[in-house]
Amino acid sequence: MNVTRVDHIGFAVKNLEESVRWYEETLGIRSAGVETVAEQKVKVAFLPCGDSELELLESTETDGPIARFIEKNGEGMQHIALRVDDIDAALRELKDKGIRLLDETPRRGAGGAKIAFVHPKMTKGVLLELCERE
Repeated sequence: MNVTRVDHIGFAVKNLEESVRWYEETLGIRSAGVETVAEQKVKVAFLPCGDSELELLESTETDGPIARFIEKNGEGMQHIALRVDDIDAALRELKDKGIRLLDETPRRGAGGAKIAFVHPKMTKGVLLELCERE
């Protein structure tokens, strides 16, 4: 598996607009825009930060994964995404090593990325996303 960098760090937020405004006004980090990913029941804003990005996620449904995360943990860091060259090969390699995956096949993420999640029990409690971008 070839991990090339940290792609982004995801933060669960209750109010995307307020959170984007805070990062822009307080830290000067500008949003690259907002996107809705219906399959994941979220609105997403990416804020470029050096070689990586901050991803702010607001649930669009009360039963969505971000809504459940906030209900259980409050707002805050929800996942770390690592960029890989070939997500299909990475998932095969992890599966061959006996690593429990939340996604055995990639799905579409924000910005058209191919993404898949590793079960947090395998990573000492951190939700790890693998991300392949065109």
